[in-house]
Amino acid sequence: MGIIIRQSIKGTIVTYIGAFIGFLTTFFILTKFLTPEEIGLTRVLFEAASLLSSFALLGVSSSAIRFFPYFKSEDGKNNGFFFYLLLLPFIGSIVFISLYYFLRDPITDLFIKNSELFVYYFDWVPPFMIFLLYWAVFEVYSILLMRIAVPKLIREIILRLLLVVAYLLYAFDVLDMNGFVACYISVYAISMMLAFLYVSKIGSISLKHNYSFISTDLRKQICSYTMVWMIGALGSNIVSRLDLFMVGSQLGLDYAGIYSIAFYMVAVIEIPSRSIATISSPIASSALKDGDIHAVTQLYRKVSLHQLMVGGFVFLLIWINIDNIFALIPNGEVYSQGKWVVFFLALGKLIEVTLNFGNNLISYSRYYYWGLYFTFFITGIAISLNNWLIPILGVTGAGVATTLTCLISFSAQQWLVQVKIKTNPISLKLVKLIGLFILVFGVNMLLPKYHVVIIDGIYRTVIVSLCLCSLIYMLNISEEVNILVNRFIKKLQN
Repeated sequence: MGIIIRQSIKGTIVTYIGAFIGFLTTFFILTKFLTPEEIGLTRVLFEAASLLSSFALLGVSSSAIRFFPYFKSEDGKNNGFFFYLLLLPFIGSIVFISLYYFLRDPITDLFIKNSELFVYYFDWVPPFMIFLLYWAVFEVYSILLMRIAVPKLIREIILRLLLVVAYLLYAFDVLDMNGFVACYISVYAISMMLAFLYVSKIGSISLKHNYSFISTDLRKQICSYTMVWMIGALGSNIVSRLDLFMVGSQLGLDYAGIYSIAFYMVAVIEIPSRSIATISSPIASSALKDGDIHAVTQLYRKVSLHQLMVGGFVFLLIWINIDNIFALIPNGEVYSQGKWVVFFLALGKLIEVTLNFGNNLISYSRYYYWGLYFTFFITGIAISLNNWLIPILGVTGAGVATTLTCLISFSAQQWLVQVKIKTNPISLKLVKLIGLFILVFGVNMLLPKYHVVIIDGIYRTVIVSLCLCSLIYMLNISEEVNILVNRFIKKLQN
């Protein structure tokens, strides 16, 4: 667990610095200089390109972690692994870009009424997708080499700073709308190139490969796993982006912008889980390969506990200050329509960060194909819930639908993990942690509200944070956290 903690801390520190930059950008630049429709456009373009790239990956993000141990040799060579890491997404990009244009008419018909601006930029999505696709490939390679801090630096800090430049150039009329969209997409191209330069320094990027190295049995395993994972990704990736697309198509890009601002608030909840789950994945893969279920269970419970601990803490700080946040940001009265979207998306995100590592366990086990059986069911549930709730509750309906979808999907996933892998994330410490969150939320409700927004936010945040952190430490909820705190105290004493 030591390397997980070290790499996770580095990755999380970088990510939170990026989150702070993103916070300033989102709530004091985007909301001031861009209209909700323009924010919605950038978000829909990104999600459309991201959805295409997730399909075009052909399951590489997961299969690379599962099969990388088979390519490694004792002398450190990867036996052409990087070549295959590039080849499969290239094939996928050809297939799905062709499919994207084949479906041009039904896609544009869906958006033309309420989101005509997206239709205008329809052709900008494929190049955007290529940049996201190979950026993801280079990040996967970094993960396999157990290095996540620099890729996090690129994604969370450099990318955000470059986006600030793009926003300001548009805000001060240096760029027109077409120039802004081109600049926005180019930022991701630069990030992709930086990721490539990094992996070229830390690992082999040779395209030399030996077909004979891959045995018939290994080839069958790779093809079977990749095909199943790709089909499963079709459903899971559609579900994860369905809410925004349906808000944009049914309510318009302005509501998609409001939904995006709510989404940005909630996104910080999963920041720690990105680092913890990312660095834990190769370890889980090796443990499953060796059949060490005890090690898998211990890892699963620690990952879930720490992800909920930090994610729940962040959610608590957001929700106790939600009115203060909307009062401070430019045009807050417009974006406050998404207040309850924040609440329901956050609940869904907490379910996700607590149970999502189970998805990794299924992916790296011999039961990976079972994911197909409930993926399409969940896709149907998500579409049905959004179609039902958005017309009734408006933009909030999309948040409620997302929460219900997360609850159903992760419950089904955990049932599968329990039945097939014989493991679960439930522990006494996890139950205690949930109780602490409820207790501290009750403490917040007893605090008087000050009419000065900043003062109210600061004193409320300080009291709640001290209560929660003190209780977590005193009850020894996390041995790893207590060890780090004790070391810090000793350094201060010395």
